[in-house]
Amino acid sequence: MRIAYICCDPGIAVFGTKGASVHIQEVVRELRAAGHEVVLYAVRRGEHVPDDLDDLEPHLEAVADVEAAERERAQVRAAERIASRVIDDGADLVYERYSLFSTALADITASTGVPGILEVNAPLIEEQRRHRSLVDASGAARVLRRQVGAARATVCVSDPVADWVRRRTADPAGCDDASGRIHTVPNGVSVRRIRPQPEDPSRVVVTFVGTLKPWHGVADLITAAALAREGWSLRIIGDGPEMGALRAQAERLGVEADFRGAVAPQDVPAHMAGSAIGVAPYPDLGGSDQQYFSPMKVLEYLAAGLAVVASDVGQVPRLLRDGSERHGVLVPPSDPTALAAALDDLAACPDRRARMGRGGRRLAEEHHSWSSTVARILGLAGVTEDGER
Repeated sequence: MRIAYICCDPGIAVFGTKGASVHIQEVVRELRAAGHEVVLYAVRRGEHVPDDLDDLEPHLEAVADVEAAERERAQVRAAERIASRVIDDGADLVYERYSLFSTALADITASTGVPGILEVNAPLIEEQRRHRSLVDASGAARVLRRQVGAARATVCVSDPVADWVRRRTADPAGCDDASGRIHTVPNGVSVRRIRPQPEDPSRVVVTFVGTLKPWHGVADLITAAALAREGWSLRIIGDGPEMGALRAQAERLGVEADFRGAVAPQDVPAHMAGSAIGVAPYPDLGGSDQQYFSPMKVLEYLAAGLAVVASDVGQVPRLLRDGSERHGVLVPPSDPTALAAALDDLAACPDRRARMGRGGRRLAEEHHSWSSTVARILGLAGVTEDGER
């Protein structure tokens, strides 16, 4: 089956280092592993091309970095050009990562009749209003309704995101109700790319992986390191706008943190080597509706066979549970004292860490692999792995 994968979000480089880029690469990788031909269409390329995807050259329609209103119009035009190209190239399935001003999926499916899958990773309209600038809010709302209405399946990374899509696209007259085609499918993890490795025998390494932004709670982690009673070491893999402030905080508190900076996804396992504990210190963002993410870092820790300490928010408790057994320690959000105590307890208990790590790896393999996640997405769209529908 020939699959057109589309990402018209100018904030995401398909070959970048942040979580959204990893997500794109993993879905594409699994589609190819299942025997499909994937053609990638995007507005940003990025320079961190994984070795196993170096033959995949995206078809690009760039969006200039201009003032907000013109940028939004440029996104519309770029998506129109991508849709025209996909129609000309031909496809058996369209898979689009939702962006604010792209109707590519709807345009292609209307013209060709091929099925489409829309993947929604966040309530982008609200995010854009809150954190950036949104000029044409009504246009963005129309785009979402049209895309969801055209998709064979809309897959959302969490229940809050799925609920947001349903609210935003509900038809008061009930004439074209797409709610039955909106599904929750949490993120997966590559159990091939990320595998367990031995702990550093000389120290207990506590590792954070992710973009350094306020909603990842790294400031609380550094405070927890200053409060720690056990001698664990802190490693931070990632970059972002808070890097300078976090370095300054660590220096001020006397915390020796190993900041690794931005790391290409294929190199993350090497930088995680020697770790004993993976930490996801998400802060309190003001209610469950704000904890709408599907935390790939938690899944990567499980796949790496690490003991996990994470905030008790959003989807995290669900990801760490297998039946009645929990494969991680949950702590209250925005509580560095509780975070320090949980990390201290695990740092002092190597046998407990080992048991937790083995169980977490098994959980990742059996329930959270990208292979099973992508197969489920195709199934929801009524498309089998061999391309029949």
